[in-house]
Amino acid sequence: MGILELFITACVPVFNMLLVTGVGSFLASDFAGILGKEARKHLNNIVFYVFNPSLVAIYLAKTITLESFAKLWFMPVNILLVFVSGLILGWIVIQVTRAPAKLRGLILGCCSAGNWGNIFLIIIPALCKEKGSPFGAPDVCQTYGLAYSSLSMAIGAVFLWTFVYNTVRATSKVTEGDGYAETNQTKVLASESPVSEEDCSASNDCTLPLISNNIPPSKYKVPLSEKARKFFSWMSETVDLKKLFAPSTIAVIVGFIIGGTPLIRNAIIGENAPLRVLQESAELIGGGAIPSVTLIMGANLLNGVRGEASVQPSIIVSVVVVRYILLPLLGTGLIKGAVHLGLIHPDPLYQFVLLLQYAVPPAMNIGTIMQLFGVGESECSVIFVWVYALASVAVTVWSAFFMWTLSS
Repeated sequence: MGILELFITACVPVFNMLLVTGVGSFLASDFAGILGKEARKHLNNIVFYVFNPSLVAIYLAKTITLESFAKLWFMPVNILLVFVSGLILGWIVIQVTRAPAKLRGLILGCCSAGNWGNIFLIIIPALCKEKGSPFGAPDVCQTYGLAYSSLSMAIGAVFLWTFVYNTVRATSKVTEGDGYAETNQTKVLASESPVSEEDCSASNDCTLPLISNNIPPSKYKVPLSEKARKFFSWMSETVDLKKLFAPSTIAVIVGFIIGGTPLIRNAIIGENAPLRVLQESAELIGGGAIPSVTLIMGANLLNGVRGEASVQPSIIVSVVVVRYILLPLLGTGLIKGAVHLGLIHPDPLYQFVLLLQYAVPPAMNIGTIMQLFGVGESECSVIFVWVYALASVAVTVWSAFFMWTLSS
């Protein structure tokens, strides 16, 4: 199949996403007034707690077996490679553009964390339905494609709320002395710390020490149980377990249990399964995830158009270059090298998903993370408008290129 035909095939799912995104932006406009701030909040909660978990669990349960566990091990490794590569490139962007302190966490997040879930849930099913798709029968392609996309979304959520969340938290602690407002995180730490105000102003560090300075030095050996308690206490403060074990992550665990246990799988999955009503109900509920997510994305991007914040053009251009040029080129080399070494099984659809993880726009939840810390919210909307506006071209071009490399 020629590159032009593959390009046309890749255009269709992206245009589908753009049309539904446009509907979401229209519903959020003042003219329609349907997807306002409160409406988006409630719809997002339904997607987060109901639609996405149902979709993730049922498609993993339908496709994951004990034999397929070993074939999917490279996906978390691939997402880690994307994150580390983006983090390095984001640090270079900060040095080159001399970005202000309050935008450093935002830049690192945009460069390192991709939209590893929602974009795939939109593009893969539409791509499978196209006649020029190189991924085989449409129904088989959609089933496995949604399973790969669901796994990508869940693993991406774990990375987002561990590595990215803490990276933003570590790089966005801006105090009033830097000329910007304090983050919510810094305020909380300052209010809870026993350190005096004079010490805070002198050191610019009001975090609570692990061991109080008032304790006199002693040769007393700390018991192992006490060390373990302090370690788990530090872990609970560093990693938000409620966000780490998000509903989609729990759904992945449920999907793996059902798919990997033949007795449970035979009872729920299949046309002759005695409990097939559970499968049908989950598919019915999960069907609302893709359109709802796309509408919310369009409504959120409208905030960036309305935003009054200004961002250096060099920062926007640098983020675009990292996400749509450098990372896809790097990913192509890494995936082709892994295939040559026999690390990835030869399923073209699986390889396509791994390649596309390098070419997607930043994760939408980065805006949520910036909102949690109260830093760079308006700037985040501005960057997202430009990056997602160019995503229609970039994702189409790279999708066509990836399919061409896999079919040649």
